[in-house]
Amino acid sequence: MEVKSGKIIAVAAPSGTGKTTIVKEVLKDFPELIFSISATTRSKRQEETNGKEYFFISENEFEEKIQNQEFVEWERVYDYYYGTYKKFLEDNIKLGKSVLLEIDVKGALKVQSIYPNSRLIFIYPPSLNELVTRLRNRKTESEEDFKKRIERAKMELSLKDKFDYFVENKDLKKAILETKSIINNIIKEND
Repeated sequence: MEVKSGKIIAVAAPSGTGKTTIVKEVLKDFPELIFSISATTRSKRQEETNGKEYFFISENEFEEKIQNQEFVEWERVYDYYYGTYKKFLEDNIKLGKSVLLEIDVKGALKVQSIYPNSRLIFIYPPSLNELVTRLRNRKTESEEDFKKRIERAKMELSLKDKFDYFVENKDLKKAILETKSIINNIIKEND
C-alpha cells in the first residue's frame, strides 16, 4: 500500500503578531503534526533552547548550507539568516506526516512555490498601531532593530492576500481557536 504524502502547513506573520504563541497552542492539540525547526544565525534568547525553537548556527555554517542547497527556503531578516531544512521537510512528508512551519512571510510564499499543495495561514494584527505597541512592549530589540521590524511588517502585511487563510489576532484565544479550526480542516482534506 502506498503511503499518502503528508501536508505542509505554514503559519506566517509579521514579528510581534503572536504567531509563536499561536503555534505553541496548536501543537498541544495536534500531536500528529511535526514541527519544523528552522535554522538561524541570530542569538539565542534566554527562554529558548537550541534544537527546540531553532537550531542556532554560525553565519559561516549557514552560508555553507546555502551553498550545499540544504534549505527549501532561506532569507536574511533583521541582519540574521533563517532557513527551513529541505531534508527534514521532505523526509516527513514522504512518510505521510504533516509538517507545521512557523516561518516568515516571504519564506512561506517560497515554500508554496516549491510545494504548491502546501497551505499558508497568515496571522495579522488588528492594526499597524497595535503591532507597534506590541513590539514596543516586548522590549527585545534596540531602537534600530525596532524600526527595521516595523518597515518589514509593512511589507509583509502587503503580501497577506497571497495566503490561503487569514486569522486576525485581536483576541488571542479567538485567534488560537480559529487557527486550530483551519488546521483541522486542512488535515482532513482528501482523507
